[in-house]
Amino acid sequence: MSDKICIFAGTKDGRELAKLLSSRGLHVTACAATEYGGELLEGVQGLMVKTGRMDEDQMADFMREEGFDLVIDATHPYAQIVTQNIKAAAADVGIDYLRLLRAADPVPGNAVYVKDTAEAVSYLSGTAGQILLTTGSKELSAYSKIPGFSERVWARVLPLESSLKQAEEAGLPSGRIIAMQGPFSKEMNRAMLNMTGASFMVTKMSGKIGGFGEKMDAALEMGVTCVVVGRPPEEDGFDFDQVVDMVAERYRMTCEKEEEMVMVNENNCIKDAKVVIAGIGMGSLGSMTGDVRKAIEEADCLIGASRMLETAREIGDRPSFKAIAPEAIMAVIEEHPEYGKFCVLMSGDTGFFSGTKKLLPLLKEAGIECEVLPGLSSMSYLASRVGESYDGIKMVSLHGRSRNIAADVRQNEKVLCLVGGEDGTSDLIRTLVDNGLGHVTVHVGERLGYNNEKITTARAEALMNESFDSLSAVIIVNPKAGKKLNFGFRDSDFQRGGDSEGVVPMTKSEVRAAVLSKLQLEEDSVCWDIGAGTGSVSIEMALNAPYGQVYAIEKKEKALELLRENLVKFSAGNVIPVPGTAPEALMDLPAPTHVFIGGSSGNMKEIIDLILAKNPTARIIASAVSLETVGELAALIKEYDFADREVVCLSVARAREIGNYNLMMGQNPIYIFTMQAGGQEE
Repeated sequence: MSDKICIFAGTKDGRELAKLLSSRGLHVTACAATEYGGELLEGVQGLMVKTGRMDEDQMADFMREEGFDLVIDATHPYAQIVTQNIKAAAADVGIDYLRLLRAADPVPGNAVYVKDTAEAVSYLSGTAGQILLTTGSKELSAYSKIPGFSERVWARVLPLESSLKQAEEAGLPSGRIIAMQGPFSKEMNRAMLNMTGASFMVTKMSGKIGGFGEKMDAALEMGVTCVVVGRPPEEDGFDFDQVVDMVAERYRMTCEKEEEMVMVNENNCIKDAKVVIAGIGMGSLGSMTGDVRKAIEEADCLIGASRMLETAREIGDRPSFKAIAPEAIMAVIEEHPEYGKFCVLMSGDTGFFSGTKKLLPLLKEAGIECEVLPGLSSMSYLASRVGESYDGIKMVSLHGRSRNIAADVRQNEKVLCLVGGEDGTSDLIRTLVDNGLGHVTVHVGERLGYNNEKITTARAEALMNESFDSLSAVIIVNPKAGKKLNFGFRDSDFQRGGDSEGVVPMTKSEVRAAVLSKLQLEEDSVCWDIGAGTGSVSIEMALNAPYGQVYAIEKKEKALELLRENLVKFSAGNVIPVPGTAPEALMDLPAPTHVFIGGSSGNMKEIIDLILAKNPTARIIASAVSLETVGELAALIKEYDFADREVVCLSVARAREIGNYNLMMGQNPIYIFTMQAGGQEE
């Protein structure tokens, strides 16, 4: 009898069994239907992995060619056809067959139990409210029969191209697809239920190891109805511990080994483990510190991105797992308590725009001992390579973030940008040129620290047609930089026209200051400036909310032209001009947090109605000069349930030089109305 075992590892417990038996010296081959499933088994010493779907005949040929002595079916409880094929193929070849069954949790009394997908669709078709499907992608076409499918349903599927394709074919919009790999904690399930606003969550009876309990607990706490799809009828099988015992007896393992062979699940304590978070620098062995190299050498297993794991293998081959997001890293640690010392690899420096910031609280919450080792940052590395000091440099990350980078470059002599995405660096350079900053010097570092590292230095305008690697860092040098005000610009700073068509109206500096004070913007506010004119308020909004977005609504084409000129002059890259008349022009805009109404074209009530429909707690500031508008706003401020309401009359007089005297010339009084339902936030 040989000791060659084939495990069809389509579930988490199947993968754990494959790793466990392989670690005990048995010759194990794990079969995964998808490449992604195969990736989850990569890096396990001694474990052979085969990926790809097989029918019954292909399974039989594979078993015969490899000469397996035992086949263990650890596929999903709902994969009936696959189980039938495995069992038939094993019988055809004459190989012993074991079925690993996942224990089912009891269904709570507050859940709705349905026998199959068709019954789930029938039940949900008679309900109202958002639905979160956690049953995978294969049955999405069946669920598409639910009335209002594309508006009601959210689907959590594996991050596979095939899963996304099935969701698309079912008619589900991309914004309603959550592509993630579990396991999912109760807190993660709660967050998804909260994000989707789900009234119903659909799940299969996936058992404890499949996260069934965590789904039930989250739904119960959130007051969400859980629709549980029952398991298909299943033949006899064995649980994890029984399979381990049978394998141990079959291959006459020593008692010591049998005692060591215990199920790896959530009941094992991971608090005894130690995690070292190591900054590996720019990616080459030469850029690693001695402490980081030592941590890699002493680790039982490594966790990180593929390129980092590849570099670490030059130090020594050991079990490794590909994971980047903090939640995914935690999942690997929790799933593998057989390892005592983990080394998590972070690119660059652990304290410089690193995932360490989010990972540390998760480790501390789990009670895991952790140590952080710094590395060489891309900032110091690139600065040294181009001969620039990074003392006083402005550090910005554009990796998955939106930011008014032109304003940063205007205000700072040196700016370091971490750039992500295929066209990230090209987009950055284009933004600089479009905002009148083509003269600045740009140092682009591509694939820093690797053998094919490349550094390019030129004026921004000279790099407009160049392409760059997605792994890039950029230092921008602007010798003409000067600190700019974010508040209180002079009226003369703005372009206003003055040709035969006349001067475009503009909110003057004193009124602008009062409006900005009343708006109480935050750095990430979403703002509407209705009746933007030359954009004076829009621009000051944008500079006071550098991580936010401003929509400048204006109906006159001449004013829009001047507005665009002013946006370039002030590098207000986070302002989007919106042509049209409110409220029609507001329909497709995202919900605002703050709104200034400088001109309503007689549609004040309709505008306020739309604002409150999009965001009932939006902070609204409106200005009025004419008595008719003052009267309309005075009535509206009482009509709505505004907890925070205020009316200010602002009178401004400016000195005018007449001969040897300065006479104060009164301006039209301005009424400023403040309106916000629910009052000011804490």
